[in-house]
Amino acid sequence: MRCPFCGHHDTQVVETRDSDEGDSTRRRRKCHGCDKRFTTYERAEIDLPAIVKRDGRRTDYDRAKLKGSMLIALRKRPVSAEALEGALESIEAKLRQCGEKEVNSTQLGEWVMRELRKLDKVAYVRFASVYRSFDDVSEFVAAIKETGNKRGAKDGAKDGASED
Repeated sequence: MRCPFCGHHDTQVVETRDSDEGDSTRRRRKCHGCDKRFTTYERAEIDLPAIVKRDGRRTDYDRAKLKGSMLIALRKRPVSAEALEGALESIEAKLRQCGEKEVNSTQLGEWVMRELRKLDKVAYVRFASVYRSFDDVSEFVAAIKETGNKRGAKDGAKDGASED
């Protein structure tokens, strides 16, 4: 494994852990060239269904693209990289379990929103606003209500605390 920092080819695995689901392995590595540490993930390569876009185009599932869009929604939110990886694993498990050769992007988007809702409600609303193409404030209000946040506007609470 080549070091992503200096490009040195000699790295050492210093820690190995299986994911909670048991379908991937997380490895912490140390570069012998620059002494920096980095994480790699190992998972079985399985063909996932093609994604059918709203306009009918078909494209291969792209984990990096999905992760990128989720990262945009999660920008500056207190969600760990491990939690994001877990959400991606969950979405990919749904793709594998559906048993189809093609999945509508609408279904994939719903799965993404469900996972983001579990991770962070602000990220959920951000993603939903783009995914569902909100046109006015009432659509934002409806999405916020979907999160189950019971906080009143006058209670002075901060940071999305709820009374669940």
